[in-house]
Amino acid sequence: MNHAKTLSGTRSLVLAALFLALGILLPFLTGNIPQIGSMLCPMHLPVLLCGFVLGGPWGFAVGAITPLLRSALVGAPGLYPTALAMAFELATYGLVSGLLYRRASRRSLSAIYAVLLTAMVAGRLVWGAARFVMAGLNVSNFPLSAFLSGAVFTAVPGIIAQLILIPLILTALQRTGWMD
Repeated sequence: MNHAKTLSGTRSLVLAALFLALGILLPFLTGNIPQIGSMLCPMHLPVLLCGFVLGGPWGFAVGAITPLLRSALVGAPGLYPTALAMAFELATYGLVSGLLYRRASRRSLSAIYAVLLTAMVAGRLVWGAARFVMAGLNVSNFPLSAFLSGAVFTAVPGIIAQLILIPLILTALQRTGWMD
């Protein structure tokens, strides 16, 4: 077995566990208050970073597991429909950010923003589709106004935080040699 490949796999596993732990712990900064958590989206940051740093498959796995594990461990967010819809959303964030960033011809700030915005839009669309399907299963409705409120309007502070913090963190990681 190739020692370098094993070391790389071990490093990726440890970093994925770190991103997962951050996704579980960061919402405590919002005091587990759902309204504040919905605004700041603290689970989104580590999942997006995981996709950028480790790639799409790792980002997908961490994104899918984080809200479900957090729901099981601390009861927030509630499993159905919130954590389940978030699992689809965050898995999309991790997958899209990882796949697109790996395919970017340059690792510039503009590439980071292009990938980040694409991942954020894709994740929110997937979240809306998941909530719509679950609303149909619950014989309730999920109108466009509920999608816009949950995906965009309520989350504006979190969207701004993601647009500021993720490029800053990725640029710092690139400068220190943690990322190519």
